[in-house]
Amino acid sequence: MIVIDEKAIFQIIQERKPVSVALNGPDGMLPRVQETATNIMNRFGIPAYVLADTTWGTCDLNSNGAKVLGAEILFNIGHTINMSSFEKNVFMIDAFDDVSFDGVAAKCAEILRGKIISLVTDSQHLNQVDSVKSILENNGITVKIGKGKGQLNDGQVFGCEFYPAMEVRDQVDANVFMGQSNFHASGLALSTNKPTYVLDPYFNEVRDVTEFALMLQRKATLSIYKAAEATTFGIIIGLKEGQISKTFALKFKRELEKEGKSVQLFALTDITNERLRNLRGIDAFIQVACPRISTDNQFDKPVLSTPQANALLKILRHENIDDYLQIPHWL
Repeated sequence: MIVIDEKAIFQIIQERKPVSVALNGPDGMLPRVQETATNIMNRFGIPAYVLADTTWGTCDLNSNGAKVLGAEILFNIGHTINMSSFEKNVFMIDAFDDVSFDGVAAKCAEILRGKIISLVTDSQHLNQVDSVKSILENNGITVKIGKGKGQLNDGQVFGCEFYPAMEVRDQVDANVFMGQSNFHASGLALSTNKPTYVLDPYFNEVRDVTEFALMLQRKATLSIYKAAEATTFGIIIGLKEGQISKTFALKFKRELEKEGKSVQLFALTDITNERLRNLRGIDAFIQVACPRISTDNQFDKPVLSTPQANALLKILRHENIDDYLQIPHWL
């Protein structure tokens, strides 16, 4: 069960005395966010709005939605980082899952006994890293936990940011990801180029996602080579607060024009195949909003992320693109 740190929320409301607040969190956590919003309204007698749009992380807080509603505070729940506040009126609230990893950790030990592994997880399971580490070590596995950097805590990864795992990559045989998310684990596998296993406590299974990650890489690489044949490019800037990378967009515009390409600039909040179908005369797109949009979704035309776009420029200059995804941050 997801346990939200309501004590922290209540303390902030008591100190700041807002007239209204807003809350949001990952899709799977919305029922619990609803309960917390109800608890706020019952306890403090103020409106508590649940922002029910998707929120993928600190790049996608939807603080603008809170401002439109006139909410004086936004509580972003479940995207734990090493800072308690992100913007002036945006507070990051922990939400941990109390599911037990004991059984699946024992299964993992049977598979990887004698190996050296990097143990990582997402925000919801950070509170259980130490206990899983102990189980694995007691069963013959050497465990490394990389140091956090930027927003990341020790042993934590985002879908596009892998600093702790990259720090110990050359010291380990494999990655072990605690949680259910193939989304996080596949990015981890691609960035480190190491076999990667998911410890899924919900299905009590250990999954090897290495081949799935390689499939994503083959798809991403094919898109790069298809884009190399394009003559007209659309460069898309994301309109979510953490995805407005105008500097990268203008850099790619300049570099592509040096290669004789025609470029148009676009801006979108949600980058989907349906929206891109409305844009005419474009052979390929580059989006600088979120790298996982390009690797994890299907598009009619090539839609490259920042790492893919950097690889494209190398192809156009007849340079090698090996290891283009093996970087700690895909931005």
